[in-house]
Amino acid sequence: EASHPDALRAALAEFISMLIFVFAGSGSGMAFNKLTDNASTTPSGLVAAALAHAFALFVAVSVGANISGGHVNPAVTFGALIGGNITLLRSILYWIAQLLGSVVACLLLKFATGGLETPAFG
Repeated sequence: EASHPDALRAALAEFISMLIFVFAGSGSGMAFNKLTDNASTTPSGLVAAALAHAFALFVAVSVGANISGGHVNPAVTFGALIGGNITLLRSILYWIAQLLGSVVACLLLKFATGGLETPAFG
């Protein structure tokens, strides 16, 4: 199944979906911090971050919904595996694609912002 074109296309869709989600979500947070001099913990900053992530997730799921199911999250993939909706091999492909998508998005953000640190959860 790993070399089947449908599985590879689905993994590519997960990669692109995760890249879009992390790039748009984290990038909006970085931009908001830069524009407002680190006011991301104010109520307006939290609402802006929530809306940016909501729109990014909507687009990411829409991109992959018809191809891979639009998981965009390794936990969703794990749930689909436990529920019997996908096989173990396909879930491993999805996890690899999702993790690579998030890493590439962070590298692109670092490049696009001139070396600003990408936000991480503490």
